[in-house]
Amino acid sequence: MKEINKKKEKVTALVLLLFIGCIAMTFVNPVCQDMDYHRFADRNEYFSIPNFWNVVSNLPFLIIGGLGMLFVAFKGNNRVTKILQLNYFIFFFGILLTGFGSSYYHWNPNNQTLVWDRLPMTISFMSVFSIIIGEYIGTKYARVILLSFLTLGICSVFYWNYTESIGCGDLRMYMAVQFFPMILIPIIMILFKPGNYPAKYLWFVLLAYIVAKVFERFDLEIAYLLPISGHTIKHLFAALAPLIFLMGLKNK
Repeated sequence: MKEINKKKEKVTALVLLLFIGCIAMTFVNPVCQDMDYHRFADRNEYFSIPNFWNVVSNLPFLIIGGLGMLFVAFKGNNRVTKILQLNYFIFFFGILLTGFGSSYYHWNPNNQTLVWDRLPMTISFMSVFSIIIGEYIGTKYARVILLSFLTLGICSVFYWNYTESIGCGDLRMYMAVQFFPMILIPIIMILFKPGNYPAKYLWFVLLAYIVAKVFERFDLEIAYLLPISGHTIKHLFAALAPLIFLMGLKNK
């Protein structure tokens, strides 16, 4: 009983932290899309493919997403808690779609194509967040949480796109959808006992994501030092994250 009460207190603290974060975001001025974001260092064209390396470096997402979906669909019964199987499948489906969406965006970077890059990423972000909640806190409402999170993530992208179309772009909701889970996931992993999924793999997933964001930040600087740009390398490390996630799933 004492253990249950402690768990409830931790969950309450998490919800309160998330609530405070959401309230704090309302005090931040609307953030419009910086048009310089679309100016990547990779301008190479090979085989009639513009921005070649930024486009083709999305291939690992297609492969890893497809392999993950197949694994969950055909072997997941032995490795995944039954009620979380859909959550895992949707996560890898989002990774697969990211390969298509990001390739489409980098072929012709602009706000309109960026929508199709961000939509599948929110599917993956929200799915993995629901998985962590299910594995560490409880599976009782896993599917309801998944549906709620997916709806929130997809709405955040369409909301940003709509606000851009009327001349007052607002990325705050999308930023919250992307970064709040990355902040809360390690907190959940520290506060709660690990579920069936091996915790060490999740730490490496987070590390790969952080490294990917660093390479994204220094896109141009890395292009001066290396034959490929920082953003291209970012794609490879970002794809490494779901690969590690899949390896952890196979080693449950």
